[in-house]
Amino acid sequence: MLTLELTLEYDRKRTAEAVYGAICPDNDGYVESELLGKSIILKMEAETAGTLKNTVDDLLACVKAAEEAAGLASFPEEEE
Repeated sequence: MLTLELTLEYDRKRTAEAVYGAICPDNDGYVESELLGKSIILKMEAETAGTLKNTVDDLLACVKAAEEAAGLASFPEEEE
Protein backbone atom coordinates (compact mmCIF):
# COMPACT_ATOMS: atom_id res chain seq x y z
CA MET A 1 0.00 0.00 0.00
CA LEU A 2 1.33 3.44 -0.98
CA THR A 3 0.51 6.49 1.11
CA LEU A 4 0.85 10.21 0.53
CA GLU A 5 0.30 13.19 2.79
CA LEU A 6 0.02 16.74 1.45
CA THR A 7 -0.12 19.91 3.51
CA LEU A 8 -1.63 23.00 1.93
CA GLU A 9 -0.77 26.18 3.82
CA TYR A 10 -2.57 29.49 3.35
CA ASP A 11 -1.99 33.02 4.62
CA ARG A 12 -5.39 33.22 6.28
CA LYS A 13 -7.52 30.74 8.20
CA ARG A 14 -10.60 31.94 6.32
CA THR A 15 -8.99 31.01 3.00
CA ALA A 16 -8.07 27.55 4.26
CA GLU A 17 -11.65 27.08 5.45
CA ALA A 18 -13.05 28.11 2.05
CA VAL A 19 -10.78 25.74 0.11
CA TYR A 20 -11.39 22.93 2.60
CA GLY A 21 -15.15 23.36 2.34
CA ALA A 22 -14.98 23.31 -1.44
CA ILE A 23 -12.88 20.15 -1.79
CA CYS A 24 -14.21 17.95 1.01
CA PRO A 25 -17.40 16.70 -0.68
CA ASP A 26 -15.38 15.33 -3.62
CA ASN A 27 -12.94 13.48 -1.40
CA ASP A 28 -15.26 11.23 0.60
CA GLY A 29 -13.84 7.73 0.52
CA TYR A 30 -10.67 8.67 -1.37
CA VAL A 31 -8.87 11.26 0.71
CA GLU A 32 -8.78 11.81 4.44
CA SER A 33 -8.70 15.55 5.10
CA GLU A 34 -8.27 17.73 8.17
CA LEU A 35 -8.37 21.47 8.67
CA LEU A 36 -5.80 22.75 11.16
CA GLY A 37 -5.81 26.52 11.45
CA LYS A 38 -4.42 27.92 8.21
CA SER A 39 -3.45 24.46 6.88
CA ILE A 40 -5.27 21.61 5.19
CA ILE A 41 -3.81 18.13 5.71
CA LEU A 42 -4.68 15.60 3.00
CA LYS A 43 -3.87 11.89 3.35
CA MET A 44 -4.46 9.24 0.74
CA GLU A 45 -3.63 5.59 0.06
CA ALA A 46 -3.65 3.39 -3.02
CA GLU A 47 -2.57 -0.06 -4.06
CA THR A 48 -0.58 1.18 -7.06
CA ALA A 49 1.43 4.25 -8.00
CA GLY A 50 -0.86 4.88 -10.97
CA THR A 51 -3.97 4.92 -8.81
CA LEU A 52 -2.30 7.23 -6.29
CA LYS A 53 -1.20 9.56 -9.09
CA ASN A 54 -4.75 9.70 -10.47
CA THR A 55 -6.12 10.52 -7.02
CA VAL A 56 -3.55 13.29 -6.53
CA ASP A 57 -4.18 14.72 -10.01
CA ASP A 58 -7.94 14.87 -9.38
CA LEU A 59 -7.42 16.35 -5.93
CA LEU A 60 -5.06 19.07 -7.13
CA ALA A 61 -7.48 19.99 -9.93
CA CYS A 62 -10.18 20.48 -7.30
CA VAL A 63 -7.82 22.52 -5.11
CA LYS A 64 -6.90 24.72 -8.07
CA ALA A 65 -10.56 25.35 -8.89
CA ALA A 66 -11.29 26.19 -5.24
CA GLU A 67 -8.32 28.56 -5.09
CA GLU A 68 -9.39 30.25 -8.33
CA ALA A 69 -12.88 30.72 -6.91
CA ALA A 70 -11.34 32.24 -3.78
CA GLY A 71 -9.28 34.60 -5.95
CA LEU A 72 -5.95 33.03 -5.01
CA ALA A 73 -4.76 31.78 -8.37
CA SER A 74 -2.40 34.00 -10.26
CA PHE A 75 -2.24 33.96 -14.01
CA PRO A 76 0.71 35.00 -16.16
CA GLU A 77 0.38 38.42 -17.71
CA GLU A 78 -0.95 38.20 -21.24
CA GLU A 79 1.21 39.73 -23.92
CA GLU A 80 -0.47 42.46 -25.92
